[in-house]
Amino acid sequence: MVKLQLRGDRRGGAGGFFHRGSTFMSYGFWRFARRLGGGRSPQGLREAPPPEVRRPRSRSMSALPRALSWAGGAALLGVVALVSMCLGKYPVSPKDILAFLAQSWFGASYFSNEQMSVLENVLWNIRLPRVLAAALIGSALSVSGAAYQAMFVNPLVSPSLLGVLGGASLGAAAGIVFLKSWYAVQLTTFAGGILAVGVAVGIARVYRVNSTIMLVLGGIISGALFTSMLELVKYVADPYNELPAITYWLMGNLSQPDRETTLRAAVPICLGIGALVFLGRHLNVLSMGDEEARALGVNAPRIRLAVIVCATVVSATTVVIAGSIGWIGLIIPHFTRMVAGPDNDRLLPAAAVIGAAYLIVVDDVCRLAFSFELPIGIVTSLVGIPCFAFVLRNARKGWS
Repeated sequence: MVKLQLRGDRRGGAGGFFHRGSTFMSYGFWRFARRLGGGRSPQGLREAPPPEVRRPRSRSMSALPRALSWAGGAALLGVVALVSMCLGKYPVSPKDILAFLAQSWFGASYFSNEQMSVLENVLWNIRLPRVLAAALIGSALSVSGAAYQAMFVNPLVSPSLLGVLGGASLGAAAGIVFLKSWYAVQLTTFAGGILAVGVAVGIARVYRVNSTIMLVLGGIISGALFTSMLELVKYVADPYNELPAITYWLMGNLSQPDRETTLRAAVPICLGIGALVFLGRHLNVLSMGDEEARALGVNAPRIRLAVIVCATVVSATTVVIAGSIGWIGLIIPHFTRMVAGPDNDRLLPAAAVIGAAYLIVVDDVCRLAFSFELPIGIVTSLVGIPCFAFVLRNARKGWS
């Protein structure tokens, strides 16, 4: 018989002796039975090579594909944003953008003062805030939707499940009717979204049942409550000035946020997205159930509360920027899951990039498809419905 030597077996003493002896005997019996069978394995025995310890993959080898994926996603998003900056009623080429940046930052001379003033107004004050707002909103809604789908283990979940969009819409309408200030409308919008989710979580806590079903029921109750209150505010609003403003706000629009508003909103959105991406591995464990998560040392209620807080903050901030925009948090996670797989550690960053690029492209369609600008919420709904019907075929495949 051939003497075997196990690589990686460092156990000494009697334990190592009996381990090597048992492996030697099993392999010898396999060779003996194979010879008796005429070179074939007897029935009930599997032909298996002697056990061999695999070398663990180095951290650098596993980090390289991830770094390349991040670089490719950033490059794709940069190309989409650059193309969007060039499109519009006033055409600007990429060469003109580079020349404008060189003249603005390094003092080069390519344009006259009048041309520089026009380019500064078009690029800095109009198009750049719009592109940044579209990227932030697309990333926020996509990541929050993917996190909710993983937490509730349901592919039909969207960021509006716990009533954040209904509460934020009520806050915006109340600010338009009663406060009549742009900053006040932003504050009431954010506060309304936080309050609606707080009501949903509070309803679930009243019954003292630590279950996702109670959270869903609380979200349904909270969404219905704040939607009814929104209709009441619309009824008492001025039908000539305030009611059209509320209706236009609820359709979703990216022409209102300026550069200061977009930069202020970028802080909580980026922090919330970063926190959700950091919780990706915990969401993988949480998707197996509370008992399995508890057995693996994960505090399921605490992780669930952290996900709800982060997703609520980023979703409410998107309504502050551009009003109510739907379907992104539902369809983009499905497309991303078909590309990147169900692992939330890779799914959430990929959803952020794909969602940002998607909403930038949709905003370009809203600006350029007709002689007038379409509300982006209408276009996302018209595009999202058939896309979701198509995704349903592969939803089960990508989910598993």
